[in-house]
Amino acid sequence: MEKRATMLEVGELAGVSQATVSLVLNGVPNARVSKATRRRVLDAAETLGYRRGKAHPVPEGRKRVIGLFIDEVSTTPFAAQFIEGARDEAALQDVSVATFCTRSDPALEQAAIDLLVSQKTIGLIYTSLITRQVIVPDMFAELPLVLLNCYERKLRYPSVVPGDIAGGYVATEALLRAGHRRIAHLAGESFIEASVDREKGFRQAMTDWQVEVDETLVSLGGWTLRHGRERALALLSLPHRPTAVFCFNDRMAIGCYQAAQSLGLRIPQDVSIMGFDDEDLSGFLDPGLSTMVLPHDEMARWAVAQLLDGYDATDQDERMRKIKIECEFVERQSIGPPRG
Repeated sequence: MEKRATMLEVGELAGVSQATVSLVLNGVPNARVSKATRRRVLDAAETLGYRRGKAHPVPEGRKRVIGLFIDEVSTTPFAAQFIEGARDEAALQDVSVATFCTRSDPALEQAAIDLLVSQKTIGLIYTSLITRQVIVPDMFAELPLVLLNCYERKLRYPSVVPGDIAGGYVATEALLRAGHRRIAHLAGESFIEASVDREKGFRQAMTDWQVEVDETLVSLGGWTLRHGRERALALLSLPHRPTAVFCFNDRMAIGCYQAAQSLGLRIPQDVSIMGFDDEDLSGFLDPGLSTMVLPHDEMARWAVAQLLDGYDATDQDERMRKIKIECEFVERQSIGPPRG
């Protein structure tokens, strides 16, 4: 029998994740995939002769249900992206997703696991709203498990996180390409892994472009709109102020907008601003905020595909890996060339 190409093989040829392949080939509406990436996926599928079909058989006797465990749903707007991404990918395989918000309470986690085990479900997805290293409780080993937006130091389970270092690099390079050399960075808190990684990307881009980082323009701490406003106000009030600001997240970037406007500075004519996260409000600012997309929807899709792939004859050592999914640059109107 002729071997059929898989989504994984299409992704490898196109240089994208299996989740991106699923988004493109299944025609998912409103998927955050660029036209260039979409074209690469379609070309790779045609080259390999990929044919759509039920690629993830579930063993007889298993309920077509996946348990999605999430530590919190109310502190950020990103929980919905995880839930919807997992639900939509599972639906393509006629699988349902049962979501449990446990706030990492062991008793709640155990009760949910007992229910899923008794029902002989497919497996579990362990999710953190904040990208971080975790220690997965032993109780989760009762069913196949994938880690979403978190990882263990010792790779016991497949895990997926956003590529924050590369994202910070791309965000900074967008400002450098526009001609900026005096670039400030509003970093997040040092205990937030994404903050540390995005700053690493910022510094690497500056180094590669042979631009010295002015440490007086790197402001540490915070993640809220208020933090962004207060710290941007201090930087933009300097006699020799930065011509551009890369913010840890969109909320701080909105605060930076407020600081600039309070000082009578125009965006981007007097100062360019770059965000990160692509929150819904970002595109409605005046001018629209250039930012980076957190691929939470795509990450959740990857996690579901990994669980379903676990029932195929996939090399288990190959599955025990931590992958990073790239953050895509969204160009709007908040970046322009520096004056003078």
